[in-house]
Amino acid sequence: MTKLTRRQAMLAGAALPLAAAAPVRAGAPMMGATMPQFHRFALGGFEVTTLLAGTRTVEDPQNIFGLNVAPERFAAVSEANLIPADKAQFFFTPTVVNTGAELILFDTGLNPEGITAALEAAGYSADQVDKVVITHMHGDHVGGLSGAAGQTFANAAHYTGAAEFDAWDMSGDETFEAKVRPLAERMTFLDDGGAVAGGVTAMAAFGHTPGHMAYMLESEGKQLVIAADFANHYVWSLAHPEWEVLYDRDKAAAAATRKRMLDMLAADRTPFIGYHMPFPGYGFVEPRDAGYRYVPASYQMMLG
Repeated sequence: MTKLTRRQAMLAGAALPLAAAAPVRAGAPMMGATMPQFHRFALGGFEVTTLLAGTRTVEDPQNIFGLNVAPERFAAVSEANLIPADKAQFFFTPTVVNTGAELILFDTGLNPEGITAALEAAGYSADQVDKVVITHMHGDHVGGLSGAAGQTFANAAHYTGAAEFDAWDMSGDETFEAKVRPLAERMTFLDDGGAVAGGVTAMAAFGHTPGHMAYMLESEGKQLVIAADFANHYVWSLAHPEWEVLYDRDKAAAAATRKRMLDMLAADRTPFIGYHMPFPGYGFVEPRDAGYRYVPASYQMMLG
């Protein structure tokens, strides 16, 4: 039997006609881009789950962010951070905290369908939620409280900031009247330092709205801040806290709150969940030049 050298075998294979090659199978269909609906990690004895209750593309983001900077500056900062200046992706990220004794939901997304679908994807149902905490009363945070089927979290107690409720109480806002006022008698109203549960403490973060609250989670020596909307974009408001944001009710107070919160998060290296940060919505802050930089979490929360 004649033996072929490795080089001869390769040359022989290259000379075979295409018909003798392995048959080409039908191509797999395009599936379309997708994202997970939840992300879960441990914080001491707590279990924390971020929920993607919605996402959408927004055109011309400088109509919202960086209102007080020149378009050239906005474009340059965007390019330096490898994001387009003419569109942005918005994320809406409620958070579930299982303390071991209670299931607590922070904010409810745009509508009941979005929040219930995200909860179910994460293995929960709306009737399991013991407490619903509203950080502030913009529609993308209270929209899931109720709908055509009635109240979404019928078994839950509801919590919100006293100053926030009072600020909206006389506003005549249609979303407040439809979603929040019917729950007023079931609500517990919190001030700065108020407790939702053991290890869950309200933190005044006013400016975005008059009574906007963040919440500190503490368990077994671990800390994490549910920061809501103190910063609404990881570059255009977090990295540049002095940039004005359309939806900030008091723009000067909101900027001061951002700087205070960012200083605290950076100094203590405390992770935080931002409602509009790129999903799964949590990370860290570090100082950079005269501002700050968002550092998405990688595997830190997996290490205990």
